[in-house]
Amino acid sequence: MAIEKLVEQISTLSVTELGDLVAAIETKFGVSAAMPTAASAGAAASEAAPAEEKSEFKVTLQDSGSEKIKVIKALRQVLPSLSLSDAKKAAEEAPTILGENVPKDEAKKMKQVLEEAGAKVQLA
Repeated sequence: MAIEKLVEQISTLSVTELGDLVAAIETKFGVSAAMPTAASAGAAASEAAPAEEKSEFKVTLQDSGSEKIKVIKALRQVLPSLSLSDAKKAAEEAPTILGENVPKDEAKKMKQVLEEAGAKVQLA
């Protein structure tokens, strides 16, 4: 097929030549390499939302690790309203959701403090 021959020829180009080819295609057709093609417009529409940077996260304690006491103290540090028994329960029953719609900076701080104590944390 003609397309297979074209792909084979492109695969022999150097990185510099590939860059020139992309620039020439962008100029010739008035497109950007970052733009989705018509064939993948449906897929691109569903991918457009994740392209935006998230500002809120769901923070989940995946595993409290071997240092549960340190993790319990860290839980109380990042969630001051959490009682000692609730922090212990969260550490023992991981995975546990610690917060939903948590602002980005706060979520990163929570993750950092808990991971320093030996826990595994997931931001989603």
